[in-house]
Amino acid sequence: MSPHFSELFRVFGRIGLLSFGGPAAQIALMHQELVEKRPWLKEEQFLRGLSFCMLLPGPEAMQLATYTGWRLRGTLGGLLAGALFVVPGAFVIAALLWLYVTFGNQPLVSAGFVGIKAAVITIVFKALWKLSQKALHRPLDGVFSLFGFVALFFLDLPFPAVIAASAVVGAAFPAWFAINGQTATPPAPAPATTSLAQHMTQTGLWAALWLVPLVALSIWGAPVLATIGWFFAKLAVVTFGGAYAVLSYMTQTVVQDHGWISSGQMVDALGLAETTPGPLILVTQFVAMLTGAQIGGASLAIAAGITALWATFVPCFLWIFAAAPFVERLTSIPRLNAALKAITATVVGVILNLSLWFAISILFDIVIRMERGLLQFSLPEWASMNLLSLVLVLLAPLFHKLLRGNLFLLLPLMAGLAIVLQRLPLFT
Repeated sequence: MSPHFSELFRVFGRIGLLSFGGPAAQIALMHQELVEKRPWLKEEQFLRGLSFCMLLPGPEAMQLATYTGWRLRGTLGGLLAGALFVVPGAFVIAALLWLYVTFGNQPLVSAGFVGIKAAVITIVFKALWKLSQKALHRPLDGVFSLFGFVALFFLDLPFPAVIAASAVVGAAFPAWFAINGQTATPPAPAPATTSLAQHMTQTGLWAALWLVPLVALSIWGAPVLATIGWFFAKLAVVTFGGAYAVLSYMTQTVVQDHGWISSGQMVDALGLAETTPGPLILVTQFVAMLTGAQIGGASLAIAAGITALWATFVPCFLWIFAAAPFVERLTSIPRLNAALKAITATVVGVILNLSLWFAISILFDIVIRMERGLLQFSLPEWASMNLLSLVLVLLAPLFHKLLRGNLFLLLPLMAGLAIVLQRLPLFT
């Protein structure tokens, strides 16, 4: 028996408010609430839905919430579950943005953010290590990972092109990713319960809901809002591999190409997003609002945040509602699974690029952009190394381990430590 909407609201509201700690913790929380505590979903249904969401671009935990809501109460249930997963964090991000803009330039606050940035490096490298353990099982995986790193760090190639190239190669050669030489396929899936006409209609409606407002912004809205909207819409299509992977592309665009924010502000945005419930990709909202605040003040910041949220999360509903009836078929296609494995291996190199970029930006005050033929990369000016940042970066992994990865303790601890250390003569 399907749960009533009031019960669905209560359970997914709880999930949304407690969804800290990244996708792994969020998925574990959903499993506990939907499979273990309540007989709403069977284990195999939950795992099939998780596999399906991992095939999609976008935040897999948010999409899993939407999918499970859809399984329980149809489209309205999916809308409710997905919205409750995002909305609490979106309000927190807006509040943090206001505090950041209002007090971010205060000396004590600025010093505190040096500590937060040091913690962010540890968090990103930890995510890199976890993903590498899951994704790199054979030499071929290492080749794809190396390709992702070189393509971004040394060649400055567009992130979407790198991901697309890996997907094409994986789909073209599924045997490369076979287990024990066999492309083991699950049993024949049950036929889809949705007709082709219904599928096309629902897909068209959600695509229009997503893109028509962006077209309207292009015609009648502020140019910066249209640019923000289309950029984050494109981002939503290529966000395979989680938020850390796409952060590399977002950083490349908003910092280097558009110059909307600085590299330091980008790291600050990630550090603050780590402290909020909901998907880490809410960092897009923070970046958009900060851009709007610096260009046009509070009203443009609010409009930019709403635009980024719309462009980022509406397509998540599109992917789920358009494809959910075909989950069994999609998760049993060998070429599709091979493409996903190729992308996942490539993403390890992408996150390594992001990690090094963050580390260079935090540790050095001067970074030089080098161009040598096809090679385009950043090198630090070694004499500009920031001693305070170096000490904090070295201490952050130790405290991360002692605190067992608890970000609510790690981030304020590192901020407080930075404030104390920067007053010492050695760091002034």
